[in-house]
Amino acid sequence: MSKPENGSVLDRVRGLAREIARFGAVGGLGVLVNLGVFNLIRQVTDLQVVRASVIATLVAIVTNYLGFRYFAYRDRADRTGAGRTRELGLFVAFSAIGLVIENGILFTATYGFHWDGPLASNFFKFTGIGIATVFRFWSYRTWVFKALPAPPAASLVVEQRDGQAPAAHAAPADAQSTAARTPETAAN
Repeated sequence: MSKPENGSVLDRVRGLAREIARFGAVGGLGVLVNLGVFNLIRQVTDLQVVRASVIATLVAIVTNYLGFRYFAYRDRADRTGAGRTRELGLFVAFSAIGLVIENGILFTATYGFHWDGPLASNFFKFTGIGIATVFRFWSYRTWVFKALPAPPAASLVVEQRDGQAPAAHAAPADAQSTAARTPETAAN
């Protein structure tokens, strides 16, 4: 969504509400993937809690990138190869910070306080996701999927070729008369 630079406050609030809703839809799917993979790994393997959580977070990050790029922020796409590379690099960097926030909380609860039962692990995993989500929302919208500038207002371009005068409907009458009186303009 392009930022309405001169839009009303109500337009800005509505735009932010739509952005939060789309971010929330993708994020909600990411939370389900994250918790689902986390609990699946915990059930079928004997990996340590935080390692299982990091794997689940990585799977959710891939899911979230696809959702953000092709759904939540599809209107902010930089179609150039360099822009997409920059976007992906920033996404990975900020996602890694979110991963540390999310799993740092789980690590502290598990190894610092020895709260490592299934219910406690899920509670602190979910708490970490929530705190990391606030960081991710800010960083993704500010740095990764920045709002594209509003397109410039349509301007009327009048070309003069081979000494032809501009069409009468192309410019206001006093602009034409000024152009006719100024020798430099007639030479261009």
